[in-house]
Amino acid sequence: MLNVFLYLNKEEKWKQTTGQDEDENMKIIETYGNYIEKWSNENPGRARWLLKTGWKAQNLKFRFAPDKRLMPAEQYLARLMMDTMIRPLERPEESAIVSIFTPCEILQEAGLHPYNVEGFSCYLSASKAERAFLQQAENTGISETLCSYHKTFIGAAQKKVLPKPKCIVYTNLTCDANLLTFKKLAKMYDVPIFAIDVPMQQNEDNVQYVADQLRKLKDFIEECTGKKITDETLTERLRRSKRTLEKFAQYEKESADRYIPADLVTPLYAGMTNNLLLGTEEEETYVDRLLNDVKKAPAKKGKKIYWMHTIPFWSDAVKNELCFQEKAQIVGCELSRVCEPDFDPEKPYEAMARRMVYHALNGSAIRRIEAGICHAKETGADGVVWFGHWGCKHTLGAAQLAKRKFEEQGIPLLILDGDGCDRSHGGEGQTSTRLGAFLEMLNTETDENTDRQEESHDE
Repeated sequence: MLNVFLYLNKEEKWKQTTGQDEDENMKIIETYGNYIEKWSNENPGRARWLLKTGWKAQNLKFRFAPDKRLMPAEQYLARLMMDTMIRPLERPEESAIVSIFTPCEILQEAGLHPYNVEGFSCYLSASKAERAFLQQAENTGISETLCSYHKTFIGAAQKKVLPKPKCIVYTNLTCDANLLTFKKLAKMYDVPIFAIDVPMQQNEDNVQYVADQLRKLKDFIEECTGKKITDETLTERLRRSKRTLEKFAQYEKESADRYIPADLVTPLYAGMTNNLLLGTEEEETYVDRLLNDVKKAPAKKGKKIYWMHTIPFWSDAVKNELCFQEKAQIVGCELSRVCEPDFDPEKPYEAMARRMVYHALNGSAIRRIEAGICHAKETGADGVVWFGHWGCKHTLGAAQLAKRKFEEQGIPLLILDGDGCDRSHGGEGQTSTRLGAFLEMLNTETDENTDRQEESHDE
């Protein structure tokens, strides 16, 4: 195993790799994942050490030899997201397990760091260590159809690889897996838990209902941490949240006619941080850097794809079509634009409550689809991928309706089934065929439109 870390120190590791070198990199990651799986059975503490050490090594690469194909803001984002993952492993007593759409500003005020189920499972999958944890959860009675992000985290917790948090805070918002996962984790870790109930209907009574719960959450966090949270500092944090969301929306509009080189993980990073780190100085710094970088970006190249739901970053089929390709790039992901910055930060509890009640994924599927159409247009998208993540009923059930609504607005949509975390549900052959055909269709439509315009001009 020492060879993994020695390799990370070689100069060529920091270089852009292709061909045989890339194959060697994948073998190293597989070896790393195999050791995590092996030690999770024999010595969970050792497996946790290996996980933390490997992620720290990767963070050194992000810091000292970032991928030059990414904009500087996105290089910064890779480090920020890795810091977010490492901290609960180093200081779990200062961390709270949270669902992705939990408003974290109250936790931040008490010095609690987000310890996120979906985020950790993404990183375990990227480390090629997810299979043993998925199997562990299923062996203890967790349904195969439960979201793989939740199963991976549950399995890793059951194997005692993931450390005990200070507390757990979650919401029922958008994902019914939350109702099982977080109660199970609270019982397993024997820690305090707080649930935020968000009604599906959008009205002011429900905003107030959720705001009252958030005031109780403040009391809960104060009791757990022994730290006092003042409304004045919380209000200032909500002002920063509002500015951050406004500037991110501005960036997406300004990027519509620009070429932004894209991989498959950066849109997910933005989706995570625009929720979990909203309200922090680091997240505002990220969007400030985005606005600076977009002004220097070249003119648009190829097709722009807006992505609905999570992204299977591990998929070679998707990488071949969309990862650092001039012919087509992912230009936005709905997870980074789930609420509008139309809240009043001077009323911090109502502000956070409004974000949740009027969340794009709360309520009917039409609300989600309409938000996606709006954001896809703002980014200048030529087409949309609606990703049917295995086990996500909310997404799978709305797929055909989404296709009809997007195409009524003149935006072609591909329904692509798969799994964002579990490789065994990949279907790589089908993904390659369908995604390739979709992008070819977008290019054909452009060529035909150009021909018609030229014929009209000649006449």
